[in-house]
Amino acid sequence: MDYADLSDFLRKRREALQPEDVGMPRGRRRRTPGLRREEVAALASMSADYYSRLEGGRGPQPSVEMLGAIARALRLTLEERDHLFLLAGHGTPPRTTRACHVDPGMLRIMDRLHDTPAMLLNRCGEVLAQTPAHVAFAGELTNFEGMERSEVYRWFAHPESRALYAEPELSTHSRLQVSMLRTVATIDGPKSYAASLVRALQKLSPEFREIWDAHEVVTAHSRTKRFRHPVVGELELYCELIDNRDEQQTLIVFTATPGSESAEKLELLAVLGSQTLDPAR
Repeated sequence: MDYADLSDFLRKRREALQPEDVGMPRGRRRRTPGLRREEVAALASMSADYYSRLEGGRGPQPSVEMLGAIARALRLTLEERDHLFLLAGHGTPPRTTRACHVDPGMLRIMDRLHDTPAMLLNRCGEVLAQTPAHVAFAGELTNFEGMERSEVYRWFAHPESRALYAEPELSTHSRLQVSMLRTVATIDGPKSYAASLVRALQKLSPEFREIWDAHEVVTAHSRTKRFRHPVVGELELYCELIDNRDEQQTLIVFTATPGSESAEKLELLAVLGSQTLDPAR
């Protein structure tokens, strides 16, 4: 682990970021070039003391998970993220870890959608990032481990995760989830992570087996979706998908017709924040 270069790299990347780059207010009396250390720590969901010691060239070797959080907080490119891992003594991240890297361009878009429900998914349906409004809408979805990180796995292995969806959406969404997983498993092959998800779900869920055996390929989904939120009630939202083909990630943004009852409910959720509840649990 190269403490001196790691410290210098973290400091330079922190000072290169401005508060508005990460969706933070600048404030009137800011004298620090770039972000403050405590701001980076908050973005990475770690203690300010831990980050300060790391940037100061002190403390234990950070874990892969910690480095990934710091890379997202500092809006690092994939190449910069690999460099961070090397400086911290972990070597270049393997493909499975690299697939969880959030493109800084996508993060910049999400920073400007703080009051709009939006989430970023990778190819296997793992939620890599959420806006605060999406956490209030759907609960925290980035802290699962193992196969439970995948939305399709939770959908069939833990049916309670479907509580947010209104009844007419359930069957269609189940078929869409299976079809999307089939596409990834076919492309990546029988030894891939996607294929291991398929095998696990075939053992766990009769519903998954039935849909899988039908071998249906669903390419389109309804852009208008209905939800039933435990706090604000029924919502009709428009679902827009933005694909990042280089990173093979998809940003899903939920909006409502301006002036509609659903739009008012989304505004209320944005005000209430994530402390309302965690519907995904």
